[in-house]
Amino acid sequence: MPKRVRDYRLTQIYAIIFIDVIVGSAVGPILPEFVKGLQRPQLWLAVGTALFLGVQLFSAPLLGKLSDSYGRRPIFIVSAIGTFLADCLLLPVRVGYYFANRISDGTTNGMYATVRSAITDISPKEQLFKNLGIEGAIISLGFVIGPAASGLLLTTFDIVQGNQAKVVAMMAVTLSGLNMILSWTLRETHPSPPALANASVDVAVLGTELAQSLNVHTLWTRLLAKNQQYRGLKELVLMQLALTLSTGYYFYFVTFVSFGALQMDAKAISYFFMYFGALSVVISYVFYTYIADRINQRRAIFWFALLGVPILGGYGLVGSSMMWLYILITIDCLTFSLIQGLIEGLIAQRTTDEDRGEVFGINQALQGLASFVTTLVFGILSLVDLRLPFGWFGACLAVVAWLAWGQRTEPNTQSV
Repeated sequence: MPKRVRDYRLTQIYAIIFIDVIVGSAVGPILPEFVKGLQRPQLWLAVGTALFLGVQLFSAPLLGKLSDSYGRRPIFIVSAIGTFLADCLLLPVRVGYYFANRISDGTTNGMYATVRSAITDISPKEQLFKNLGIEGAIISLGFVIGPAASGLLLTTFDIVQGNQAKVVAMMAVTLSGLNMILSWTLRETHPSPPALANASVDVAVLGTELAQSLNVHTLWTRLLAKNQQYRGLKELVLMQLALTLSTGYYFYFVTFVSFGALQMDAKAISYFFMYFGALSVVISYVFYTYIADRINQRRAIFWFALLGVPILGGYGLVGSSMMWLYILITIDCLTFSLIQGLIEGLIAQRTTDEDRGEVFGINQALQGLASFVTTLVFGILSLVDLRLPFGWFGACLAVVAWLAWGQRTEPNTQSV
């Protein structure tokens, strides 16, 4: 009976993630509509992305720490409500509401530290890599369904160009409303949240956590303190920061394929992400279910990163060739797209029930800072040449390979 409860909660968490990613990816292809009337729209898209990612600097550790104290379920509920309100801001298709949405949605996106904590809470040690890997596969599947749902909606009802953004936004509002219901009915996963019995929220605690979350130096100090407790944590976080700098290309892709030589419209972008997500789901599921916990994860990270460097450079050289774009994305799915889950699994092994949310929160906050930095960099580089950002992304992935090279001989807790 206890196993059945754990399985049910895990399935419900996966459903919440799935819908959340569908909502986020469904609105992606319509975001250029909000800034197309501005000069240099690619810069304003980058600014919006920077806002979305940058606010996670304070929201992720705050939500993660609060989930350790008050439980995971309240954070899921608050985040679902915030996402619903953020999606409502997209209904007036105006640039000001777009920036408001990016800030609001980015704040609630800090819940993913809590998501990973909740999955780790109810995962047996031998299934940790598998369950976190399935989380990654579900995120990829969401990237398939989201654009597909948008494209199907616009095609089936033959929505004219001027109304497309509003119709997709209405779909996002409906789905985020469903997520509020799923979050409300989720059973708590934290074994014993110390403040769960107290219905009131300590305002002083909230203020302290917020102040600490806004201070990058404090975040780094907290990470170093955790590294004393869990040897190797700092190196893994640094590796993930470098990976985050390189995966900024996920957010840049819409700009590149919309305004570059490919000149892809919303439907073409949707089809591309459908292929990318579908392939990623299949590969990720097989890899994390049957392979990830049977190999040396650090060595795998090194080789995946090394092989991925020329792939990232190749994106900038595809020109107008759709064939080469699809070839490169296929190799992408087989190599460095698998790194994220490996690092998260290694970090999860270095947490306990008492501080799991805090560790994941600090990690996601620093990732938010890295995402903010890489967004500014690729925004500036894109003003010079739309191909230049891929050189930056490739260089950052090379740093991942270098860091993994230094860690490749350390023993894994689960390897052969």
